[in-house]
Amino acid sequence: MGKIFITGTGGQIGSELTPALAEKYGKENIIMTYHSKELSDELKECGTVIKLDVTDNENLKKVFEENNISQIFHLVGILSATGEQKPDLAWKVNMESLKSMLDLAKEYKVEKMFWPSSIAAFGPTTPVDNTPQQTVLEPNTMYGVTKVAGELLCQYYFTKYGLDVRSLRYPGVISWKAEPGGGTTDYAVAIFYSAIRGEKYNCYLKEDSSLPMMYMDDAVKATINLMEAPKENI
Repeated sequence: MGKIFITGTGGQIGSELTPALAEKYGKENIIMTYHSKELSDELKECGTVIKLDVTDNENLKKVFEENNISQIFHLVGILSATGEQKPDLAWKVNMESLKSMLDLAKEYKVEKMFWPSSIAAFGPTTPVDNTPQQTVLEPNTMYGVTKVAGELLCQYYFTKYGLDVRSLRYPGVISWKAEPGGGTTDYAVAIFYSAIRGEKYNCYLKEDSSLPMMYMDDAVKATINLMEAPKENI
């Protein structure tokens, strides 16, 4: 098989999906990238590590030229709460890197690519109960805007170029290995980190707020199952 290329390795999803992929497909087939956040020793043991800015197209292309990459897991992203503080950065990291990755996947004939979407694609006008797959997408955050735009961009590359791009709309994901990264639902994890440190935690959500959550093990399993599914079954 070809190599599996993973961005955002040290993030919430990446820090637990990467070891699962390494165990399943072999460490020799894993290429991981990180930028500012140093990877844990556990992650470094999962494959080849490359320090790389995902918006650096020149160095990204070198990686693809030098490796037979058959799958991409493009997990890097600026999350919702951070995205509201730094909307320009959120657009640059979330959208420009996705466009670059899609172009590389097309140019180097990558077999398939995974890109995570989110319930942030929904908005205040989206039906709350039993939300349908095809529904109103009017998010009011920059993160949500990039997820809607990203879904449409991935769909465009599928219909226009036949690129096999797969995605899931994750809800809030509950985990413990990676510290909270600025997502709206990260309060559910951040509150425990604060408790362990003996700190107080002020949650910015209203007391009657209710958000859907998913356990990390289930998110990892769903992601791998989706990528292993035959194309004709999706």
